[in-house]
Amino acid sequence: MPKMQSVVTSALGEPWEVRTVEAPEAGPGEVLVKVHASGICGTDVWITEGKLSFGVEFPMTLGHEGVGEVVAVGEGVTSRAVGDRVGLVTLQTGCGRCAWCRRGEALDFVTAASCERPVLTGMNVAGANGEYVATRAEATVILPEGLSYEHAAPLMCVGYTAWSGLRRARPKPGERVAVSGIGGMGHLALQYAKAAGFTTIAVTGSPDKRDLARTLGADLVVSNGAELREAGGADVLMHTNSSNRAVADAFQGVAPRGRVVLMGIAFDEFAVPNMPMLMNSIQILGSAHNGTEYLTQALQIAAEGKVTPMVEIYGQDRAAEAYQRVADGKARFRAVITHA
Repeated sequence: MPKMQSVVTSALGEPWEVRTVEAPEAGPGEVLVKVHASGICGTDVWITEGKLSFGVEFPMTLGHEGVGEVVAVGEGVTSRAVGDRVGLVTLQTGCGRCAWCRRGEALDFVTAASCERPVLTGMNVAGANGEYVATRAEATVILPEGLSYEHAAPLMCVGYTAWSGLRRARPKPGERVAVSGIGGMGHLALQYAKAAGFTTIAVTGSPDKRDLARTLGADLVVSNGAELREAGGADVLMHTNSSNRAVADAFQGVAPRGRVVLMGIAFDEFAVPNMPMLMNSIQILGSAHNGTEYLTQALQIAAEGKVTPMVEIYGQDRAAEAYQRVADGKARFRAVITHA
């Protein structure tokens, strides 16, 4: 069997390391992708630490923000060809047999959460942190021209989520959009909201991010919910960080009939006041990957130069270092591994 280099998590809580492993092949309905870049997501950290599990079995090659070039197509594949530049969609398929799948629901993250046996690239099957990955052809999207692999990689998850969340909130012309947390997802949500033409407000308690938020397109920067309220409030609040306490505080600045979109995974208690929610008819919406329509839009907006991920680039041999920077919250803002 042909071999390849892959970044492997050997066991729960163990550091990432480069190993020589068997290379995959494209089976029927699949494509084989030569990975050029893969982003490190907070989800990768939480899977490694055991805070999240999608049926993962270690040792495991993680990585669900993968982009690269199709180098082989399996039997029956007509939608992709050798040479195509593609991104990998995390949810390859549902099981097709459980009660949820029999409803004929979309292949989005609701299906990922509700299907009994979803196939998730880099979460329960080998992911993009290796030199090659095999995936179902329909679980890829064509990358637009002019978008580099290094910038495309983070958009496969956090960019996808940010744009999906904004669309889920359905902001109307003239409404104001606030982004809570200017980090890996938040710095993209800020840019997407601005690119869509909305007055955009950054909510961050980090003084060193205030000027950066303005550079990224924020019309206004506030430190907390009280300041957001005093500044006139927001019709949409996009929760992008890993702190429920922060978004609960930002609720103070949500306008009547506003929408709060929860996109950042957090593990602390989520508590919001009842009366302001009830009397002001505020909606709380959960949102993640809401369908590949939004992913292709997110990629195209970036290809047009309206959104640019801030990335730190690491060769595959420095993957452990890159992972640790993400785990320690030091990456600004997405760490991307390149594969030779």
